Amino acid sequence: QVQLVESGGGLVQPGGSLRLSCAAPGSSFSSAIMGWYRQAPGKQRELVTTITSGGNTNYADSVKGRFTISRDNARNTVFLQMNSLKPEDTAVYYCKGTWGWRNYWGQGTQVTVSS
Repeated sequence: QVQLVESGGGLVQPGGSLRLSCAAPGSSFSSAIMGWYRQAPGKQRELVTTITSGGNTNYADSVKGRFTISRDNARNTVFLQMNSLKPEDTAVYYCKGTWGWRNYWGQGTQVTVSS
């Protein structure tokens, strides 16, 4: 069992920035595909971005050029830098880790973009 612990959510004004973190202590983190997903009220959970063990990244069109995913294997942590935030980015953001056929999810962290 892998525990993913997210942090960094909060309230930010439109145009602002936030940085989310997801730690996976005690795991074989470097071999995992890590990703961020989000779920807005009344909507399905959607993919935001992923990063492979080799550092290859993938982004949803809605966040390209604004969000950046990165990983620090020495700290067993993946980050999501979110810039130029928009009200439509408001959602609960979830970290996901994939080891082979096993998927693990964090508890989610709320991001609210509002003036």
